[in-house]
Amino acid sequence: MHGVSATRYVVSLFVITACMTSSVPPAVRNETSPSGPRTRAERSNYLETSTYADVIVFLDSLHGRPELSFGTIGKTTQGRDIPYVIASRPRVSTPQEAKALNRPIVYVQANIHAGEVEGKEALLAMLRDLTAPGRTDYLDKLILIAVPIYNADGNEKFAHQDVNRGEQNGPEMVGERANAQGLDLNRDYIKAEAPETRASLAMFNAWDPDVFVDLHTTDGSFHGYALTYSPSLNPAAPLGIFTRDQILPALRSRMQARGFATFDYGNFISDDTLSKGWETFDSRPRFGTNYYGLRGRISILSEAYSHDPFKRRIEATYAFVDEILKVVIERSAEIRKLTALASATYPTVESIPIRSRMIAAPQPIDVIAEQMERTGDSSRTQPGVPKGMRRSGKFQTIKMPVFDRFEPTFFAPRPPAYAIAASEHEAVAVLRAHGIIVYELAANSTARGDRFIVDSAKVAPRLFQKHHEVQLTGRWVSEERELRAGTYIVRTNQPLGLLAVYLLEPQTDDGLVTWNVFDETMVFGSSYPVLRLMNEPRPVTR
Repeated sequence: MHGVSATRYVVSLFVITACMTSSVPPAVRNETSPSGPRTRAERSNYLETSTYADVIVFLDSLHGRPELSFGTIGKTTQGRDIPYVIASRPRVSTPQEAKALNRPIVYVQANIHAGEVEGKEALLAMLRDLTAPGRTDYLDKLILIAVPIYNADGNEKFAHQDVNRGEQNGPEMVGERANAQGLDLNRDYIKAEAPETRASLAMFNAWDPDVFVDLHTTDGSFHGYALTYSPSLNPAAPLGIFTRDQILPALRSRMQARGFATFDYGNFISDDTLSKGWETFDSRPRFGTNYYGLRGRISILSEAYSHDPFKRRIEATYAFVDEILKVVIERSAEIRKLTALASATYPTVESIPIRSRMIAAPQPIDVIAEQMERTGDSSRTQPGVPKGMRRSGKFQTIKMPVFDRFEPTFFAPRPPAYAIAASEHEAVAVLRAHGIIVYELAANSTARGDRFIVDSAKVAPRLFQKHHEVQLTGRWVSEERELRAGTYIVRTNQPLGLLAVYLLEPQTDDGLVTWNVFDETMVFGSSYPVLRLMNEPRPVTR
């Protein structure tokens, strides 16, 4: 562990001013440092985080810097613009200009969970610092797209951290996790219901970034790492293993050299028996970094350590993004080659994993844990620490199984195409939002196809993200089929063909079936309204 001490985690007591209530705090003055404006976190000595107005004022102060172009990816549920900044030398403002430079594009997003605030502050500071007078390095070699306040509505729902982020060590007032619809935006990437998600997908489709970075904050276990990370965990992600085994170890070494211990994202399986192991999160593509991996690109989850002080979390996040940019520059040719290859090989994959299970790394690994102490009472003694517990500042290294990866348990064959009933407008709208090419048959046609007979459906009894999730079981029947004019066709030999398979297969662990898209038309005991087509539809001749 890099010089950890108990005093490092003590947050000074301070008095919240009268304006810091559950309503939106007013924007503060636009003070500057030698390199430009200062963030609200910097101005408040890391006691406060930026409001939406603060972010807009900060970005406005960067206008005129020759490397930057500005825009909005879309609007939130409540109508706020979601700002983005593109940093490049020479400046670019369109995807066509970016592609012409033949450089890697890195898309960094912060504040998807609006109580997790250090990514927002770190990304603002990075935009300022990368374009400070005299800087002539990164922006000559890559293009950075920064979205510092993705969940802008949630950001404005300020409340005490005990309400919005109970396991976080400051700042005292933060936004909430969900967007204004009550949706967790980091569970929305498949169903794409939120306007924020649709806006994000539109940016992915237009700019096709080579690398996607999503900035978060952990909650949970007390460990010895300033930041934890993850690649796309979905086994179908073409570049997930490359990211896990090549990119992330390099980042870990670089972060250690900067004084930040890092590790694979996760939590202890048992806080009482730490040696049981360490496990990561879910592999399903509802999560942003898992989803982006299915687009054939590199994705990296960043999780600052919630039990570190706010300033330390900002510093760790800033350093991590900085090192990602360095690695992307150094491995630019390799990354560009791999992303191009991933798109080209989508149509050649014969079998695609659509379900998986978590497994351990091949060998036990040393994991750093903090020894927690019981206080014997029910009061909270330290910020972000559960009641009745306190931090000891003592750390131990324990060798344990680390469950940081997934193996496939169920595969779907990749058919040449899918046919979707002409009545399934909602499904087609979601597919097109993802950037998947869908066309309509102009005339009645025939094709050899496989249809899925639904034998049973398991419907989750509890609502999750306003849905009762569905899992289907059934069997496939092959037959020659007549397809009516207006039937929708999705070919899988397109750049996002793998994603199309994951969305459309009836037995995937996280597709359109899961999120009730076909509930209105699907009759149990009858056919699923999507066919696998084994050949190109042929017009009917009478």
